[in-house]
Amino acid sequence: MLTNTMSPLLAVSLIIVLVLSTTAAGLIVRARSGRVTHRADGHRISSAALGTTAPLGRSATLVQFSTEFCAQCPGTRRLLHELADGEPGVGVLDVDLTHRPDLADRFSVLQTPTVLLLDRAGVVRGRFSGAARRAVLAGELQSVLRRPA
Repeated sequence: MLTNTMSPLLAVSLIIVLVLSTTAAGLIVRARSGRVTHRADGHRISSAALGTTAPLGRSATLVQFSTEFCAQCPGTRRLLHELADGEPGVGVLDVDLTHRPDLADRFSVLQTPTVLLLDRAGVVRGRFSGAARRAVLAGELQSVLRRPA
């Protein structure tokens, strides 16, 4: 007669390995969240491509992709408005992907919030996936504002 029983030591070992591996994966995802990635393909984005009639900022534009159920989106929205209010010519656009899932595909948005930093010509100069860190976002914005036209 065969029995399919697992020894208690093996079961505990498997649980420990599972907990450690999921914790490590979570720490990696958290460390990468809010970091900037740069894109230099020169592709210009218009407000029409973002599904809005609101104009882009004269100097730079911060575009937030959000959803109605995003827990971090309101805080990110406040941060973007605080940064934009401190810099003349910087605009903020909010794109709700709940009502425009086609834009999630077009702009390869895999998580919300996702923020795009556009220069005065509408060229993407930075992309932040997850909650953006204030210092990093402010530094990238200053870099775009100092860049010659």
